[in-house]
Amino acid sequence: MFKKVQIYKTDKYNMLNVEVQGKTLIVREISDQWGEECHTFVSRQEMLHWAENRFRQADFKGTEEERAAIMDNFREV
Repeated sequence: MFKKVQIYKTDKYNMLNVEVQGKTLIVREISDQWGEECHTFVSRQEMLHWAENRFRQADFKGTEEERAAIMDNFREV
């Protein structure tokens, strides 16, 4: 049994979920542009580092509030 945490979901083709499987964290990013991408992390710290780089403030296309909500969701995992 594993825990699934939704980080964001804009529609059924654009979403990001984290699955907690014991000590392993699996990030599933689904987009209508790229399909599904999976990233596996062995620590929460490693996942947060990836998230900071993936959702860099300079490159983020949404508002600062949207970015902050995404990062808060990652920190709550």
